[in-house]
Amino acid sequence: MTSLAHEALMYRDAPSYLDGCLPFIDRGLQSGAPVLVAVPKANGELLRRELGTRDDQVRILDMTIDGRNPGRIIPAVLHAFIEEHRGQPVHIIGEPVWPTRTAAEYPACMQHEAMINSVFDDARASILCAYHVHDLEPEVLADAARTHPVLVNAGQRQDSRAYTPPRAVMELFNRPLPVPPPHAALMVFDNVDDLLELRNFVEKAARDIGLVYDRSVDLQVAANELATNTIRHSGGPGVARVWADDGHIICDVSDGGHIPDPLAGRVPPPLSSESGRGLLLVNYLCDLVRIYTTPGATSVRVYVRLS
Repeated sequence: MTSLAHEALMYRDAPSYLDGCLPFIDRGLQSGAPVLVAVPKANGELLRRELGTRDDQVRILDMTIDGRNPGRIIPAVLHAFIEEHRGQPVHIIGEPVWPTRTAAEYPACMQHEAMINSVFDDARASILCAYHVHDLEPEVLADAARTHPVLVNAGQRQDSRAYTPPRAVMELFNRPLPVPPPHAALMVFDNVDDLLELRNFVEKAARDIGLVYDRSVDLQVAANELATNTIRHSGGPGVARVWADDGHIICDVSDGGHIPDPLAGRVPPPLSSESGRGLLLVNYLCDLVRIYTTPGATSVRVYVRLS
């Protein structure tokens, strides 16, 4: 293996899932490649049972935990594993989309899938992403074909005729976010002297909504990072809004700036870099991060589960 192989496995049931995943795992083990499986818990347990004594040779993660925020999968799961085994070919099974993924999460999932093709273009990695063809909507499967150069179906591999360059897919899902509700708590900030007030504003809003203390701290740190980016890079005031919806507390930070790099927050910068960690930290702290950016307007919206 000399460069990235990124394939989508289209499976229908447990037997077809095993038929697609087990040979992929075995090829990795037989070649001496480290193997990572990051899938929802039930599928991870299915593979663990079938692997038997090979189980201790494979790292298995619950994607609904480690990949709850799609923006965290590349830095915390894929990049971390590849860096841990730098110089070695690796085999990775991922499953970033499952039936209970929300409409808010889905665009971030597809941006993630497209980003893999850019971030790991020259990595010695074979990544197989599983999609349940009966449980997922047809548009999800169509998007999988856009983001994976190769499709695997019933043991047959074929080039995806719908494959689309990564940046085009990232832009396709760079969509305006729903308008915040009129009852959202609001604060305008303009300079570093406002950051303490901003943290207090977020803490009070979180407390009033009922967010537990440690997660409130996470939200405060995330909001502080976003506001700091606004002050440093947008050249104008920003607006922070906080509200609750569908089991989450949501904080939206909007300004007149632009984030030109669609990979911002997805790739850890070199240790020697003094910047580039703000959005990355936000992705680690929050359960979902959505970004809409265009010249002259950016909104970063973060979600933290209430329970």
